Amino acid sequence: MRLVISDAHAGLKASIARVFNGASWQCCEVHALGNILGTAPSASKAMVAATVPTIFAQPDATATRAQLRDVVGLLEGQFPKAAKLLEDAEPDVTAYAAFPRAHWPKIASTNPLERINKEIKRRSNVIGIFPDDASVIRLVGAVLLEQHDDWAVSERHCLSEVSMALNDQPKEVTTTTNTRELPAA
Repeated sequence: MRLVISDAHAGLKASIARVFNGASWQCCEVHALGNILGTAPSASKAMVAATVPTIFAQPDATATRAQLRDVVGLLEGQFPKAAKLLEDAEPDVTAYAAFPRAHWPKIASTNPLERINKEIKRRSNVIGIFPDDASVIRLVGAVLLEQHDDWAVSERHCLSEVSMALNDQPKEVTTTTNTRELPAA
């Protein structure tokens, strides 16, 4: 495994570092934005919310990091806490940029996983109370199997074989060992 994407939960980050030794860690851009917005005054949240995502819209890793520094500079005067949080989180919110550009939209956030979790919740809410652990496992397993089959036979899969082949090409991937905590979103 080369990259793990999650929120900045300290326990989760510690487990990722322990279990997936050498993998980079990417803070989900949606969670990172929420953390940054949490430091901005209500009247300015719209401006900050419009500015930070420009970091993730860049064409390559160099431009991504340069834009992050530009955004930090823009925020420093009015929103020093937001600027500091973003500056400190640079390696954590730009880890995705070490991977093929075709992967960026899929690996910058936890949206695919959250979609699956939402479907599991939707299906389990219909049942309400499960008679035993085995019935929960059957339902969740069926949802996951359905998702796997959908990705395997359709064009809706998360990452295509062609795209994954780009990942196998030799490329320097930096690992993030920064264990500092971001405030919860």
